[in-house]
Formats: sequence, C-alpha cells, structure tokens
Amino acid sequence: MKKDLTLVILAAGMGSRFGGLKQIEPVGPNGEFIIDYSIYDAIRAGFSKVVFIIKEEMYEIFRETVGKRIEDKVNVEYVFQSLDNIPSGYNKGSRVKPWGTAHAILCAKDVIHEPFVIINADDFYGNDAYSVISKFIDNNENCFSLVGYDVINTLTSNGSVKRGVCIINNGYLESIDESVIERVDGVIHATSLVTNREYTIDSNTKVSMNMMSFTPSIFKYLEDKFKEFLDENKDNLEKCEYLIPTVLANGIKDGKFNVTVLNTNSKWVGVTYKEDKESVVNYINKLIDSGEYNKDLWG
Repeated sequence: MKKDLTLVILAAGMGSRFGGLKQIEPVGPNGEFIIDYSIYDAIRAGFSKVVFIIKEEMYEIFRETVGKRIEDKVNVEYVFQSLDNIPSGYNKGSRVKPWGTAHAILCAKDVIHEPFVIINADDFYGNDAYSVISKFIDNNENCFSLVGYDVINTLTSNGSVKRGVCIINNGYLESIDESVIERVDGVIHATSLVTNREYTIDSNTKVSMNMMSFTPSIFKYLEDKFKEFLDENKDNLEKCEYLIPTVLANGIKDGKFNVTVLNTNSKWVGVTYKEDKESVVNYINKLIDSGEYNKDLWG
C-alpha cells in the first residue's frame, strides 16, 4: 500500500545574492517558477500534500501565484516561519532573519503526520530524484534519507556555490561537510566552512542539496536540539543558524538515527546568481522539447 507523502518547501529565506525573491522568478515558457516544476514532479511521484514554509508577509504573493494554480491538484498548507516561534523562556534578542532550515521544519510539526520530504524553493531537483525518494519511503519504515547528487551536476559557471559534501559509509550518511565549491580549469575545489580546509574533489563526489526525507519522529529531536542550540548561542542570537545538515550530523553521531544516501541521475539547476537564469530557462526548454514536461505545465 502506497504511503501518504508530503512535500515540504522551504521558502522563508530571501535570495540575497540573486537580489530578491528568486523563489518566484519565472523560468518556464508560461511564467512557471522552479517551485512549479518541483510540485509537478512530486505529484507524479505520488505526493499528495504540499506544505509551503514562508514568512507571513509573503503569504499573499505565494497564494496568488503558486498556491492558486495548484490548489485543485494537491492538498496545500501554508506555515509561517516566525522569529517568535521559540520555546517558552527564550527570547529572539535583536535577530531579524529566520532561524534556519531546522527551525523551519519544526514550525510545520502541527500540519505533518506522515512521511515527508524537504526541498529548497529555489532548487530544481529533477524528476528522477522525486521518483527515487518516493520509492525509498514506500519500501522503508525508517524514512530518513538524503538524495546525493554528483557534485558535477550541481555547479554553476557563474561563481562558487555552497554544498554539503557527503561522507558516506556503507550507503549511510556519516557526516556532511558544508563547503564552498567552485570549478576552476576543470578542477573542482572545495573549502570547508567547518575546518577551513582546502581540498579538491572528484566530479562524482556526492553532495547534499537539502532534499531529505523524514518521519514525524524528527520533530521531538528538533525541539530538544533547538533548546540546546539557543542555550549554546545565547551570546550570538543575531547571527547563529539552526540548520538541518548540522542537526542530522549530530543525530547520526549520537546514534539517534540512520540516514540512507540515495543516488540520482538528475541534474540540479538553480538561480544562485542573476546570470544563472538564462541557463535554467534553456535547460527547462530542453526538457520540454524532450517531452519531460508540457510547455504549459498546468494546462
């Protein structure tokens, strides 16, 4: 029996390098956004619900654009990631930006009661990735997984990118090394944001693009660790970030859960820089020409 599946789209962040809300930048021939293609791929992979995690002030523009054109095709929920959504007894200090991806997921705990997959709003993951992770969830009780992309399939020619380099042991995630990565003269260079170590990696090294699956059991762990995070960062509340890769790494280290690394042949595309938009549009047009998508996606 196929399980109910929810797609959680992390869309509360602003695209600072791009210069605006890149989540709603049209890339398709009929004004489709990257989010549209993500939702389309998820629906055909068996997902029955979509949860948008957004800032409250973004609600109207999301509802009027993405939301209204999919509400008759899939169940839709909107969750607001608020700075004030913190445990009793804690305060946000002078912080103005969202707490991070792990906090965003925690904000959705009241509307998710089934296995779910998280993605970034501004990343195009490819149909194969949704198919792979959907099949994994259907066949596994422990639905913690991460889709690993060959790093060569996640780069832009317009500058460096931040990727989670996966350290894998027997098919399971051992740790994630958040690194800045750039290809120069055919060589892929990485600089760890944790240790500052500079190193080179092979083109087929697996990296995380924040496409992961969980069961609702993750929420209790996120709640507990968020309190620890706030205690540890009480003198740095303005800048600290509660990030899902860090939480995953700690949970694995503590033996709380295992995370299966899934392989995909999909190519990532996204608008990290303004100059990336043309290549994203061209890539999607190629997929339309090959029959992967309809020219009018929701038509």
